[in-house]
Amino acid sequence: MATIYIVEDDVNIREIERYALKNSGYEVEEFESGESLFKRLERAVPSLLLLDIMLPDEDGLEILGKLRANKNTAAIPIIMVTAKTSELDKVKGLDLGADDYITKPFGVMELISRVKALLRRTQSAAEETKICHGEIRMDNDKHAVFVGDEPCELTFKEYELLKYLMINAGIVLSRDKIMDQVWGFEYEGESRTVDMHIKTLRQKLGAAGSCIKTIRNVGYMIE
Repeated sequence: MATIYIVEDDVNIREIERYALKNSGYEVEEFESGESLFKRLERAVPSLLLLDIMLPDEDGLEILGKLRANKNTAAIPIIMVTAKTSELDKVKGLDLGADDYITKPFGVMELISRVKALLRRTQSAAEETKICHGEIRMDNDKHAVFVGDEPCELTFKEYELLKYLMINAGIVLSRDKIMDQVWGFEYEGESRTVDMHIKTLRQKLGAAGSCIKTIRNVGYMIE
């Protein structure tokens, strides 16, 4: 059974989330601040994290950055929950490594659907622990990428993008599909977001990055 951590200082919102998740068969643990969350993470890591942005001690974006920078928590699926609605706020969270984004007020059915969808994506990807393509090697257990024998430092989203391309080697992936699977959220300007991440990914992979092909008017593929 999946365990979900809720980080939310609003008691009413937290109760709604807890009630909906427990009724859907999930184990739930609740936290009011980043401090209490990090203490718990020293002992156990959840299957998924619901993380509010507006918190009393440090905001959710700061917490997100710390989680993604720590190898023990870097792979936790995270849904950001916030009252903020501007595109910039969404982009910040997604670029820092959030997997999805839900805006208050939200419906219970929407919340559960997003949780189920994210768990399906992450559980499917976790089945592949080591992936290789030419000179590129990916170790999901260590969350590491190597080109030949040299380590390749990637951001969280660059890593997820490369993994998705490698798992689907030889298959043309549209920008919309990449956006849905890697970012889990649609927003205006999404094509440019994918294109910019592909560009930096190729640069970091060096000569090996040439295996990432642009399919005109469609998207990308690794061959």
